[in-house]
Amino acid sequence: MEITEIESFSIAIPLASPVSFSNRTITYRDHAITYVRTADGREGVGYSLGYEGAGLIAGAVEELLAPLVIGEDPRDTERLWREMYDGNVQIGRQGIVLRAISTVDIALWDLKAKAAGEPLHKLLGGYAERVPAYASGGYYRDEKGHERLREEVRRYVEAGHDTVKMKVGRESVAEEVERVAAVRDEIGDERTLLLDANGKWGTTTEAVRACRAFEPYDPLFIEEPVMIDQVETMAEVNRSIPYDVATGELEGNRYNFARLRDQGAASVLQPDATVCGGITEWLKIAHHAAAYDVAIAPHYNWNLHAPLVGAIENGLIVEYFYRDMDVKVFDDVVVDPLAPENGTIELSDEPGHGVALDADALEEFKQ
Repeated sequence: MEITEIESFSIAIPLASPVSFSNRTITYRDHAITYVRTADGREGVGYSLGYEGAGLIAGAVEELLAPLVIGEDPRDTERLWREMYDGNVQIGRQGIVLRAISTVDIALWDLKAKAAGEPLHKLLGGYAERVPAYASGGYYRDEKGHERLREEVRRYVEAGHDTVKMKVGRESVAEEVERVAAVRDEIGDERTLLLDANGKWGTTTEAVRACRAFEPYDPLFIEEPVMIDQVETMAEVNRSIPYDVATGELEGNRYNFARLRDQGAASVLQPDATVCGGITEWLKIAHHAAAYDVAIAPHYNWNLHAPLVGAIENGLIVEYFYRDMDVKVFDDVVVDPLAPENGTIELSDEPGHGVALDADALEEFKQ
């Protein structure tokens, strides 16, 4: 097998209406899409959420990475990852270039699994055939009060989810406590509640004050109480509250995740294969975490992360967004998207990572 072509481009999929986190509002989701093709007609695909930088990611693939991997064997994932990373280490240790590496590496693993005739989760470990999924939502909208929030999470419970995640941090602590109390009351004491602050609070004092206010409602974890670069602050929060801190959706490579673990900044890690360097690096992060019994609960991208969680022993759960919540837009370009049934996702037995993209839909949303 020999790589003969790499194509990368960006897409932007509009939301039906804007939604907000604690600290920003989004109106669309952009993604960088990368295809790796071989001389014998095989094709693998990778992708990454762009956060308004998808065009830059696609450009980095074609300008910086394609020259390094064209002519190579796509099955040499370990060596090619190192060559892409080391070949751009001065500018690519984090951010846009690492996301570009992620898209190429994911496509290589897609090709590798297809060549082996194996679904990705079997090729990588075959730990589970189904993985648990939590319903992620609780976003802010101008017209969304407590009753609308209750209606939303009620639908998640009715769909069979035992675990629900909601956003916190946009309003005052007192107002957020009311929102969290409403959700806990709606889902009942027997289900699991997760919180996500998207790096809202700036100091240990602010973050601990807020997190302790949520304690009576028994969350399993709070995601990003402070920005991810504030590692020591996050560690102080993790030590100061009786439930876990989770983080990692914006974090880079294995070395950064080792620092999070070693400094006690998080008890649950959330690596995103489209961000951290692809499947090759995601596996290193997950296996290092397993040595310390740290659970992995990856961010977003359930179509890709479900088979990865199904391949490892310390996979905790997969994040899932419902289409009518206006965040699940990437499924608009996926041919056969995975979906939970009674709170779990059954893994595909098709060779590759299983995320085939619709060419017509890609063309419609192409930037």
